[in-house]
Amino acid sequence: MSNTSKVNILIVDDDDVAAESVVRSLRKHAMDFPITLARDGLEALEILRNQHNELVIDKPYLILLDLNMPRMDGFEFLQEVRGDENLHDSIIFVLTTSDADSDRTRAYRQNIAGYMVKSAVGPQFAKLANLLDNYRSTVSLPA
Repeated sequence: MSNTSKVNILIVDDDDVAAESVVRSLRKHAMDFPITLARDGLEALEILRNQHNELVIDKPYLILLDLNMPRMDGFEFLQEVRGDENLHDSIIFVLTTSDADSDRTRAYRQNIAGYMVKSAVGPQFAKLANLLDNYRSTVSLPA
């Protein structure tokens, strides 16, 4: 692991098992990123806008976003974030079960940093952990 600054991670996923698998994978790969979990897009927006009663996230941060969620799905979340002057430059990776070309195209039109299908990310999300480690050690993130 590189000697670079820490980055906060916001996981937006209504699937507790998938979210915990991501957290375990990051911890297993010695990535001690502060991780915040949101159950859907609405809760994630509350966290990002400092309106949540308990959860906060500091910059710099990366968002791992599922697409299929209740209340506010990933596409609605993307639209809201990209339209918000304070959040529009958020770095968002989609991490979803959908391998549909239409979903991928629609997500990239919202300026996501990458689109990953959960089943293709590898056992225990090992590829995801490596990607995030390489990303944060290579890219200068906004503060």
